[in-house]
Amino acid sequence: MTTYTQAQTEALKEFKSDVNHLNALANASRQKLIMILSTVTPEHGIKVNDLADAIGLSQPATSHHLKTLHEIGMVDSRQVGNIVYYFLTLDDTITRLERLTAALRRQQASVAVAVH
Repeated sequence: MTTYTQAQTEALKEFKSDVNHLNALANASRQKLIMILSTVTPEHGIKVNDLADAIGLSQPATSHHLKTLHEIGMVDSRQVGNIVYYFLTLDDTITRLERLTAALRRQQASVAVAVH
């Protein structure tokens, strides 16, 4: 059994708490969606069919990826009549990635101190 330092344990805890975000970000189609969604404001958004055309997927496949991103809080939508517009909501994701980065930096710092 592996024994971890406190810094390693904290970093692993961050990875585990953010695994859904990391898995969502690892998918190439979702990465493309995020890049496209980063070009629109919440006030304007973009329709699912336009997103599907832009990334070369079917509308159902694009909707599935949007649902995954919505479930982790990266994407939100607003409906105007029968049309749904999608946009990024990055605050929670950025906070999560900053926490993970900070935990990894603490781990690096503890290794540097232990070596010297």
